[in-house]
Amino acid sequence: MADAPTLPSLVQRFFTQHLCEQKNVSPRTVAAYRDAFRLFFQFLQELTGRSPSDLQMADLDEQAVLAFLDHLESARDNQIRSRNLRLSAIRAFFRFVSVRDPANIAIASRVLSIPIKRTSRPMMTYLTREEMEALLAVPDRNTWLGSRDHALLLTMYNTGARASEMTGLLCEQVGFASPTIIQIHGKGRKDRAVPLWPQTSRVLRRWFDLLQAKADGFAFPTQRGGRLSADALNYLLQNVVAKAAAKCPELKRKRVTPHVIRHTTAMHLLQAGVDIAVIALWLGHESIETTHGYVEADFEMKKRALDKLSPATGHLSCYKPDDKLLRFLSSL
Repeated sequence: MADAPTLPSLVQRFFTQHLCEQKNVSPRTVAAYRDAFRLFFQFLQELTGRSPSDLQMADLDEQAVLAFLDHLESARDNQIRSRNLRLSAIRAFFRFVSVRDPANIAIASRVLSIPIKRTSRPMMTYLTREEMEALLAVPDRNTWLGSRDHALLLTMYNTGARASEMTGLLCEQVGFASPTIIQIHGKGRKDRAVPLWPQTSRVLRRWFDLLQAKADGFAFPTQRGGRLSADALNYLLQNVVAKAAAKCPELKRKRVTPHVIRHTTAMHLLQAGVDIAVIALWLGHESIETTHGYVEADFEMKKRALDKLSPATGHLSCYKPDDKLLRFLSSL
């Protein structure tokens, strides 16, 4: 009978074989799972006094996982969403363990029973057209950096692309035909084609001429030609927002991130009458339920719907259940 696999061997097989070879997940997913397990093993090392290589599967039972999740929220001040993402990585590993290591299926089952924690969903933030125009007016298009930043922000607004999709965009992904189309390599290895407005197409053409763009080069590089980092993108956006707020004070009350630009694209498409299914394709959403959140956030759409309703008139009787059990349920 073969020896039971050790914890280190299971972790290695989970990452190299299961995630990378069999599931072929994206590098971003691998990195997110890696970070979750680094934190988990560091926590267990402090808890047990043993190095991660010496840990056993029994050390990773549901009580250890629950203690780790509490540690994330209390000691590391993680939000519930971050806590749930770490738990998702751990649950994925234990689903793998339940098949590869039957001797520990009881531990795996108990860990898999740990629920995702519910959290309140804040109102979606997006910019008005005036606020977006104020941002686009900030970069000095007479300079190299200003031309890049203007073209970048306009393309983000046009496409609704994620930050990683924009920073990783190559010049060869832009096709200057009629209409100009950008091929976006999206989340979950899903590709989509997004058309550009004529104004965006003209701005990109001028920027590529200034850039002396090469097909395999980044569309919005650093001054040294490298890929713009997520932090750099957020930094330049915050500088633009700070300057735009001088003429558009409403921006001071909003926390503007690259993802807020994505929300803005979706909301403006929705307000222009574009079908929600088309917006889902535009943004690269896997499920239309994700896109439905924009409908919930559009106050003007709700107000228009309310205006179409006539107020109720007359006396409305209140239903009174005549059964004890129904009365009990109604009282809850």
